[in-house]
Amino acid sequence: MIDPFYPVVPDSNWVARLVPAGVAFVQLRLKDKPDSELRRQVREARDVCTKHGAHLIVNDYWRIAIDEKCTWVHLGQEDLVDADVKAIRRAGLKLGVSTHDHAELEKGLAVDPDYVALGPIWPTALKQMPWAPQGLDRLREWKKLIGGRPLVAIGGLTLERALQCLNAGADSAAVVGDIVNSPDPVAQAKAWIAATRSLT
Repeated sequence: MIDPFYPVVPDSNWVARLVPAGVAFVQLRLKDKPDSELRRQVREARDVCTKHGAHLIVNDYWRIAIDEKCTWVHLGQEDLVDADVKAIRRAGLKLGVSTHDHAELEKGLAVDPDYVALGPIWPTALKQMPWAPQGLDRLREWKKLIGGRPLVAIGGLTLERALQCLNAGADSAAVVGDIVNSPDPVAQAKAWIAATRSLT
């Protein structure tokens, strides 16, 4: 259901580059675009994933994910407050949620998510985070607290750190910078695929 390698990418062009290279689980995290452009990119990414048998996770835009007949949506805590989780479930979408502390974990588990993400595990340069790095001990704790749900580690991950997360109990390692900032993103993605799937 969830692949150990989970890239998070900023537009549908990245989906078109990475999925044919073997990526099986990818999040489309679009920001600050008009509705028509959001829908176009979601459709484009969805079609690429469908063609290659991959899973597309739409970040935040749950209404668009429903309208475009996607299969996954990921919600941060702020989005979780306003989202119609019943509508998401009626549409048959699977749901992932972000958590950063025990209070957020409680709110996340209340919607019975299909996976729980914890971060940042390490410091991340991609955005300002009000939370201190969680570390591997917190990751192990979360794995015990969430029951049988898959656990996604995110934040500051390199491939070496991702393998540490997977060995500490995470089911998947979500990554942004180590892929999108790589001089050869496709080769880097293939290295992640080979290394992470060797553990499963």
